Amino acid sequence: MDVVYVDRDTYSVLQIFKSELHPSVYKLQSGEKEGLSLYGILNRCRCKFGSNLLRQWFHRPTRDLGVLRRRQEVVRFFTSPRNSEVMRILQSFLRNIRSVPTLLQRMSLSHTKVSDWQSLYKTVYSAVGIRDTVRSLPQTIQLFQEISEGFVDDLHYIAALISKVVDFESSLAENRFTIKPNVDPAIDEKKRRMMGLSDFLTDVAHAELQTLDLRFSTCSVIYIPLIGFLLSVPRLPSMVEKETFEIEGLDFIFVSEDRLHYRSARTKELDNMLGDLHCDIRGELGAKLDYQPTLLHANRHVRWCVSDMETAVMTQLQATVLQRASCLCKVLSLCAELDCLMALAQASQDYGYCPATLTTHSRLSLHQSRYIAFEVEDEGATLVGLIVFMALIGSDVPAKEAEIGLVDGIFTRMQSRESVSVGLSTFMIDLNQMAKALNHSTGRSLVLVDEFGKGTNTVDGLSLLAACLNHWLGRVPAQCPHVFLATNFHGVLQLGLLPQTQLLSLLTLETAVDGEELVFFYQLKEGICQSSYAANIATLAGLPPALVQRGVEVHF
Repeated sequence: MDVVYVDRDTYSVLQIFKSELHPSVYKLQSGEKEGLSLYGILNRCRCKFGSNLLRQWFHRPTRDLGVLRRRQEVVRFFTSPRNSEVMRILQSFLRNIRSVPTLLQRMSLSHTKVSDWQSLYKTVYSAVGIRDTVRSLPQTIQLFQEISEGFVDDLHYIAALISKVVDFESSLAENRFTIKPNVDPAIDEKKRRMMGLSDFLTDVAHAELQTLDLRFSTCSVIYIPLIGFLLSVPRLPSMVEKETFEIEGLDFIFVSEDRLHYRSARTKELDNMLGDLHCDIRGELGAKLDYQPTLLHANRHVRWCVSDMETAVMTQLQATVLQRASCLCKVLSLCAELDCLMALAQASQDYGYCPATLTTHSRLSLHQSRYIAFEVEDEGATLVGLIVFMALIGSDVPAKEAEIGLVDGIFTRMQSRESVSVGLSTFMIDLNQMAKALNHSTGRSLVLVDEFGKGTNTVDGLSLLAACLNHWLGRVPAQCPHVFLATNFHGVLQLGLLPQTQLLSLLTLETAVDGEELVFFYQLKEGICQSSYAANIATLAGLPPALVQRGVEVHF
């Protein structure tokens, strides 16, 4: 397999991820947010799916040279200052990319909301914008070519169709799917007739009042979906029991708070003349009452109330979108990849990273490498591990020059996990980590070791460290992994416990003493450390001078 082996301890010590409790537990479902980590620094993605894909890359670093070079060529393009404006335009489109699988699932179940249509339209419209922008870029870059060819004309068709059919302003106002004028002449006609009902019903009410019981000084004619047209009058103080609701010439329907509702000869005529317009257009019967289809008007205008015209249009639109859904899934995949690579490019620009030269040779060469933008323990070995890891996801790296042979695994013995939960001593955990590196590392592995052997007495710790190093140095060169080890066991050299071999290189940090002040240059040089500078460091830490001086005397 091409996936590079990285265990949980390595992820932890390199601070690839770092979860922290969110200040507001209501902000995220898990109550956690990404802390100061490599993922947190490199994740500049604009859409959720880009962030998710980048996290997958972090969990599955690869040694597939083809995949890495595909990523590198896109990062290289967007790190060029002349392409900054193009990257800004593409990132603005990516902000509108939404969850296509979720939207399509809701459509297939006919659970589509107005907000879903808005999200789909923004997604498709933005995808068309991405395609048109990318088509002006060099098609020699593989990802650009796939976007140009994969974002087919179906996208433009879907975007244009939604724009033509859906009236987003009215849909949001009414909180339901509403279509634009000139989509369906029958619906337009019914809406026109409904819009004229208000004035018409006022005139009808005036006519009804002329023949109404003189006890009533006002009345109104209203329209109620599913019921039809009704005459509404105020409830008089004498109207208490149901028997008192009866009015000659009117059929009592129901009482609502302080008003009584009746069906008169005129309202029956309106039902026959106009039909159930609102129900025809809006489809309230099926939505509100879960009612079976039934005939409402026994005349030449008989119609099925459940024939929801606008819902029928929405259903047809859904079917059209689902027929062309395959292009939407491809859009999401390619957009997520583009988002990831532009995020890596932006981080490279911000921090001044350089591209790594990736090879199949077992070689690791870093020039003027520097720390990542966060502090980690044992920065020397950790820095090497981070740079190699970044290269294995296709990212630029913090170095002036970097040649990195693709490794098959990164092993660490640098940090002991909490031992209470696993029931092991700290020293046993250290041994387990070292055993994993000894037993599974190959000539293409990277091994990072810090202060192995400190968990037991000095002689035993020194002996185990020397034995581990001799195990690796005893291999044939092609089978010896890259091992970066930091230790304060100077006896491993002073006692001659290691063989003379070209596989071993001794390095130390360059320092200088200016008077009584110790200066660190944070540069590696060949050689070994001649002093621990314990007295100087103790003075920097604020220990009393007399105490430090006594320590020096005891040492000598």
